[in-house]
Amino acid sequence: MIIFHVYDYRCHEFAIIENLDLLLQVTELRARSVQQVDFCTQMGSALCTLLWGVSNREETVKTILGMDRTTEFFSLAAQTVSSLVESLSVSQEEDMEESSFVLGLAGTITNVAAVSCGRDFLMSSCRELLEKWMELLGKIRVGNCPQLRVLILMTLYNVSIHREGLVWMSQYGGLMPQLQQLLTDPDSDVCLHALRLLQSLVLEPDVLHMLWGELQPCLPLITQLSHTANSELKTMAAEVLEELRGPMAEA
Repeated sequence: MIIFHVYDYRCHEFAIIENLDLLLQVTELRARSVQQVDFCTQMGSALCTLLWGVSNREETVKTILGMDRTTEFFSLAAQTVSSLVESLSVSQEEDMEESSFVLGLAGTITNVAAVSCGRDFLMSSCRELLEKWMELLGKIRVGNCPQLRVLILMTLYNVSIHREGLVWMSQYGGLMPQLQQLLTDPDSDVCLHALRLLQSLVLEPDVLHMLWGELQPCLPLITQLSHTANSELKTMAAEVLEELRGPMAEA
């Protein structure tokens, strides 16, 4: 017995229409998702830029530190900056809105570290953030995010004013090699703030003694910068060499 299969074109057409409808829904959902991400990035950029601006007052910093979710905010800030750096390791293209978002976060943390109570808070509650900051210095590619690197260096410089922060930072094994690399950076501001941090580290004799061996590869670079045409770099490098003149003579 021969069985004939009748092809139902109507079912086939219905299936095609249904698939097209699902595809259209997925496309619309993706478009909405992109719009939401863009909106959130723009909103975050605007809010963090405003926060950066108002956090340059000690009273504002004290208010920020007194809030319930301050530690969580700093933790999220570290994750956000880290995500940007990781994305740049894959793609060299910077999203201006995202970069503004990240700079606002980093600038706010720099302002917090500029205040005595802010330094105390960072050392007591946010050491993971500071560790992430030092780690990112070595991860950001040369030529990428010079403003971000400057803000990170400024934060670390401010923390180095804190005695406990200075000792803790000097025990971070990767800091001196990172500073050595930054002293060769093509951006003069990055070099300048790397020198400022280095100067702050070597002002304390016990810390200088601890770091003396790791400091040796930096000395030729500092000497080279003391002869540069950039007046700020030249002056700062000369000051650092002056601080090191005694230990170098003894060595």
